[in-house]
Amino acid sequence: MFEIIKAAGWPIWPLLIASIIAVALIIERFITLRKNKIIPDGLLEKAVAAYQKQGITAELVAGLAKDSPLGQVLAAGLRNHKSPRHVMKDAVEEAGRGVTHELERFLTTLGTIASISPLMGLFGTVVGMIEIFGSQGPTGGSPTQLAHGISVALYNTGFGLVIAIPAMIFFRHFRGKVESFVHEMEQQSSKLVDVVHGERFDYGGSPKRQG
Repeated sequence: MFEIIKAAGWPIWPLLIASIIAVALIIERFITLRKNKIIPDGLLEKAVAAYQKQGITAELVAGLAKDSPLGQVLAAGLRNHKSPRHVMKDAVEEAGRGVTHELERFLTTLGTIASISPLMGLFGTVVGMIEIFGSQGPTGGSPTQLAHGISVALYNTGFGLVIAIPAMIFFRHFRGKVESFVHEMEQQSSKLVDVVHGERFDYGGSPKRQG
């Protein structure tokens, strides 16, 4: 591996740094974007059951806010349970935007790495070509310098693609997961708003009106 890096020349170092950052971001996003951590099973049902049993309490709201990103959205709605429907819905949407921003953290960086890695590889190719032409003289060029220039050109192009392809795959994968999470949170928060305002009866029992 070290011989390949040496043959690729100094333009390979920015690509190596980009690859390390990309791997770190992919691992971090895999750990963070787990469904049971973002949208725990049964959280909405538990929140509705607690609401119907004892109404809105500070403990219920605080517990939801600390539970998960979905809990933060539901807690924002319950804090405004006495407000008109549109106010409660606006509070939920505002909290949802904040949660979405957190879920998309580092995805821009990963997407940038996927986009610029081929360009960084192309830069290495240009450097290699410059070395090739620079080694040519009136009486010809050194075969060693010619081989080195070709190595720099090809290794950097290949390494740029090796970084860009998986980075783009994981970027789109994580973006799709975030969109799926956001859609499900929207659905669940909408159900909560309906329950609080007495427009849903499919969670057991009658909705509890707040004065």
